[in-house]
Amino acid sequence: MVFFPKPDAGQFLRTLAIQDFAVSPDERQLVFSTNLSGKYNLWAMNLPNTFPYPLTFVDQSCHALLYDKKGRFIVAGFDRDGDENAQFYAVPPQGGTMKPIVYHENTRNFSPILSEDGSKIYYTSAKDNPKFLNAYCKDIESCREEIVLEGKEGATFLTELSPDETSFLYYRHFANTHTLMYACHEGEDILLTPPTDKQHMVDGGTFVSDSLVYLTTNYDSDFAYLASFDLETKAFRKVKALENESLGSLRFNKEQQMLYLVGERGVEDRLYTYDIHTGEWNELPAPCSVIDKLVTAPSGTLYVLGRSATKPHNIYRLADGEWVQLTKYNVPGIDQDELVEPDTVTYTSFDGLEIEALFFRAKKENDNGEIIFWPHGGPQASERKFFRASFQFFLNHGYSIFAPNFRGSSDYGLKFMKMVEGDWGYGPRLDNVAGLDWLIDNGYAEKGNILLMGGSFGGYMALLLHGRHADYFKAVVDIFGPSDLFSFIESVPEDWKPALDQWVGNPERDREKLIEFSPITYLENMTKPMLVIQGANDPRVVKAESDQIVKALRDKGRDVEYMLLEDEGHGFSKKENEIAVYQRILAFFSARSGA
Repeated sequence: MVFFPKPDAGQFLRTLAIQDFAVSPDERQLVFSTNLSGKYNLWAMNLPNTFPYPLTFVDQSCHALLYDKKGRFIVAGFDRDGDENAQFYAVPPQGGTMKPIVYHENTRNFSPILSEDGSKIYYTSAKDNPKFLNAYCKDIESCREEIVLEGKEGATFLTELSPDETSFLYYRHFANTHTLMYACHEGEDILLTPPTDKQHMVDGGTFVSDSLVYLTTNYDSDFAYLASFDLETKAFRKVKALENESLGSLRFNKEQQMLYLVGERGVEDRLYTYDIHTGEWNELPAPCSVIDKLVTAPSGTLYVLGRSATKPHNIYRLADGEWVQLTKYNVPGIDQDELVEPDTVTYTSFDGLEIEALFFRAKKENDNGEIIFWPHGGPQASERKFFRASFQFFLNHGYSIFAPNFRGSSDYGLKFMKMVEGDWGYGPRLDNVAGLDWLIDNGYAEKGNILLMGGSFGGYMALLLHGRHADYFKAVVDIFGPSDLFSFIESVPEDWKPALDQWVGNPERDREKLIEFSPITYLENMTKPMLVIQGANDPRVVKAESDQIVKALRDKGRDVEYMLLEDEGHGFSKKENEIAVYQRILAFFSARSGA
């Protein structure tokens, strides 16, 4: 009999991920961006076989992926080491040499759309209008290009062509809670929601005919619902609303005359169908807790990319009413029963607001008594039941994790999401403090003995909590978090800047508030050991944000470690970097917790 040792906890970090996928029109090939080799490339499977083979060797993240309507080539967008300046390439379905079809050095390009005959590509770009963006139509063979949409007032993105390609949908992003969708139809720009001074969002929209659009919006509502807009009669109609649940992404299948929609409710998603002729509405069993992408093939087959708290990204196909898992991604060498499902808990914040949180409790045989407090990024996002290899890694080492969805988080309604706007450092901070007190009051932690870690806005919140409530913590990890809101506002991508007055604040009008909300204001109180992690190419929270907080604290003689990744941006796209980061964090925590 052979007895195997317990799996190395590092195996959790070797879990693979999938960024995006597409299915060929004949459904004989599926292509997806994955880090199967340790770095992201395109891989494909010749269905029904599910053995993957490589198509590209660029070792870069993919920002868009779609097939030519006749399956002759694939369009993929790649950036360079996390800089998010995606360029678009034509890729042969069998792999090989790629051909650049949209290439503008050091420029952000978005949302490629191919014409039905594959001769033209439509895309949105910062190349001539970095603040508001423009949309272009380019003839792929001749390279002739024309502007089809000029951005103004807010970042403007072209999203879909009508079936006859004479009209298109686009949206303007004024703020994360104020996004309007328009149709350019017969030379007229038509707003798809009724005029109002009340801010709202349109999350998705699609043509079901040349003159009828379905969309999901929270116009005159706290939660988003399904609506339709007739471009000929200008009639807006509310079609289907759900209680305390927002309908988000939607896809239309022409052959079935069916809409597929994702419902977002707190920490989990649901999946629905709507027959546009009969009005029949059904809920489908979802193969995962969180759905990242839907694809409907011409045949009517539905494909889903999704993940759950204890299951990483996988691609699923709905066949004869049953889900078939096409990719087989799991945690290598780890039994499913060794993974931890979170509990969903609620607590009351300082002003009576109810806050939902995910509480991952280390299994009894691993539990070392330590708690990691994790404020999520965004901030207008949420911590959901999706797989994080880092969470399962720390849990296996005995660390429990508490992740609150403080005010401003998405998936709890428009009013809740708006609560963070212009209030980064007050309400959300006190929601997190209330979460810390809940842990202490319920006997899960002791004040002064909690580990704090966050990334992006969560990194900002980790810095701010350290500066204003250091007595709760014994060590702090900041992963690319803004340290000074004035320099952050100045350094974000240009197409973000029109939204910043509402989102963060105005440097002149809100000067005193931004000083109060900036972590760097509270250097004197930041006395606990810190580890700061930063990607050198991060375009969202630039390297200077981490440089300045590290220098300022070191100048005061504080214990600050700094890990700079030269080939990363706002995240970890290379497996060896991801492993190095979390091994470094584990060593940092272990040295200060006795774990």
